[in-house]
Formats: sequence, structure tokens, C-alpha cells
Amino acid sequence: LRPHEVKQLFESLSVGCPKELRTYAMVHLAYSLGLRPVEISSLQLDDIAFGKAKLTLKRRKNDTPLELPIPEQTLKAIVAYMVGGRPQSSSQHLFLTLCAPHGPMVPGLVGRYIQEAMHTAGLNASAYWLRHSYAQHLLSAGASIYEIKEMLGHDHIESSRKYLHIHTDLMREVIVDELL
Repeated sequence: LRPHEVKQLFESLSVGCPKELRTYAMVHLAYSLGLRPVEISSLQLDDIAFGKAKLTLKRRKNDTPLELPIPEQTLKAIVAYMVGGRPQSSSQHLFLTLCAPHGPMVPGLVGRYIQEAMHTAGLNASAYWLRHSYAQHLLSAGASIYEIKEMLGHDHIESSRKYLHIHTDLMREVIVDELL
């Protein structure tokens, strides 16, 4: 997604009911940390260190735990969901279904709610587009492919490469700098 599309997505999100608060928090996690729907669905309450603004992913595709900093807006989105949207439950899963008995969200539902939010914003995209955008924006900000590999939790650099597309604006800057 281009920066204006990301802005369009976040501006279109509502937070007026529990379902919207939950989707808002899930979209933040997918975009700001590049989390997969399966990682979002498996998050536990004790995976979040609110005071340190850190998220520990214990259940990952490659079984390698990873600690990530949580951006302030994402942390606020999680807190808003926990206070105003998360049903009372003894479940330690962060994201719960809204109908009793309030079980954990499954990855398919996480992906579906994120995709619905994107369609509402006028974007024909899936939840994984946010992961790809996260990787691309890290690259644009100067992160190396090795740092991106670690942030995405990939075992092999080849897995990360497919998330990174040629950034034409960056290419133009490099070419113009070379010519001057």
C-alpha cells in the first residue's frame, strides 16, 4: 500500500463498538508490526508488556520468539480494545469472539475482519498487504534486508525478498543523486 492508502485505511476505521475496536487494534498490529493473522490470533495477554511498550511473539511460524517494540498508536489501540471492546473472559487470548462463550479468534476471522476494513476504506487488498507494506516501509526507512528478515521472523532471506518490491521513488532519488 502507498502511504496515502495507509492513511485512507486508518481514517476509515471506526471505533464505536466492540467489533470496531477489535478490528482497529488488529489492523494496527498487522500494519505497524507486520504480524500475520495467525500471530494476531494467538496473542496472549501476557505477551504484552504495557509499561515497556513491548510485544513478545512466542508462537511464530518458525518457532523463534521475537520481542518487538509497540508503537504508541498501536499500544493505544490495544488498550482501547481491552477497555471498551474485549468481553469479560478467563481466556488469556487477547482477541476474543464477541459471542458467548467468547473463545479465541481464529486466524481466518482475523484476516477476514482486516480485509473487510480494507474494503470499507476502498482498498481491494488482503490482510497480508499490510505485512508487505510494513516490510516495504521498513526498507524505505533505511532498514537492511537482514533487519527486515528478523522483524518479519523469517528463517531465510529469500522469504523476505518476496515482500520487498522495487521502490521507484527511491530508485529515482539514487539515479538523480548519481547524475548530479
